[in-house]
Amino acid sequence: MFLKRLDLFSLLGFRVSVDLSWVFLAVLVVWTLATGYFPQALPDQPASIYWWMGVAGAIGLFVSIILHEFAHALVARRYDLAIAGITLFVFGGVAEMTEEPKSATAEFMMAIAGPLLSVFLAVLFYLLNTGLVSGMDLPALSAVLGYLALINFVLAVFNMLPAFPLDGGRVFRSIAWWWTGSIARATRISARLGRIFAGFFMALGLFNLISGNTIGGIWMMLIGFFIYHAAGSSRMQLAVGTLLRGVPLARVMKANPVSVPADATIGELVEEYFYPFHHRFFPVVSHGALEGCVDVKQVREIERKDWASTRVRDVMTPRAEASILDLDQDALRAFQKMQTKPAGHYMVTRAGRLVGVVTPKDVMAYLTIHLELEQDLLESKLGDAPGLPGRG
Repeated sequence: MFLKRLDLFSLLGFRVSVDLSWVFLAVLVVWTLATGYFPQALPDQPASIYWWMGVAGAIGLFVSIILHEFAHALVARRYDLAIAGITLFVFGGVAEMTEEPKSATAEFMMAIAGPLLSVFLAVLFYLLNTGLVSGMDLPALSAVLGYLALINFVLAVFNMLPAFPLDGGRVFRSIAWWWTGSIARATRISARLGRIFAGFFMALGLFNLISGNTIGGIWMMLIGFFIYHAAGSSRMQLAVGTLLRGVPLARVMKANPVSVPADATIGELVEEYFYPFHHRFFPVVSHGALEGCVDVKQVREIERKDWASTRVRDVMTPRAEASILDLDQDALRAFQKMQTKPAGHYMVTRAGRLVGVVTPKDVMAYLTIHLELEQDLLESKLGDAPGLPGRG
């Protein structure tokens, strides 16, 4: 989903990041507030005041979205759902779940938490504006607080649309899951409803474009496209879980990978491993035990004149910092870890010894061939299998 993510900070154990697409949204919000919304809400002010108000409004929106997503994440933690982090992107924010909820109750409570928090913020900003700031003769601050009250209410209402994977769509899926007892069937129904809403947004956007509302039309069409794509991705995520759950990691990984002795020199590493095998990465072992890994970038940092005197263990990534999977994990757990802690290669071990190497491309290759060969069987599973308990 994300093009380029910048980690900002961690709070309560959750990583908070911003996708570069958020920069586009931030600039658009500031510009819209400073040139459109605030001049109408508070006329006859200097342009510099409007721009400062626009910045303040954008920061308030930024904080509001983070708090909205934190509500999801904290409730998810309460129900033992792993959250990789919170990322802001062009359409708002998302709490990144690495697995599906374990029950319809967990789904409902997690989904409803965000809109409820937005309603709380809307009421809070409204009370601050009417009960505190209104008597202080601070019209600019009052206008900003009024905007934040309004935008949080709009966020709550918009997110409660039953368009999966918006919060309202997840609430709808939780109810369908509870009713049918099948998360697969509930996801299929919710995804279809999401695509109907997506079509509505795109049609409304087209109508706005024809009517001359270019910016509004473009945003409507982009939102519709996002919902349509995300609804399909959610169904695909369930299909991935169905295909990978219970599959031994050994079936996906490359067994018996070429490894490098920790005592080898950099010159030996280059001449006897990088050049002959054309790999950019090698596990490093000593007396059969995994010690770490080494890649081309690390070797490039060593001057050629030092290749004969520098050992692999001097430049390698040590085991404690390397990306390692346990052979006893199934392919689904391995794939979830790949999403949580992205890396190019993952070494697979058993009892501390290297048994294989797996990459995200290996998992995707497995998924691709099974999706092509087992499409009918998969559709049957997604339509009829009860999956996880619905009433819980």
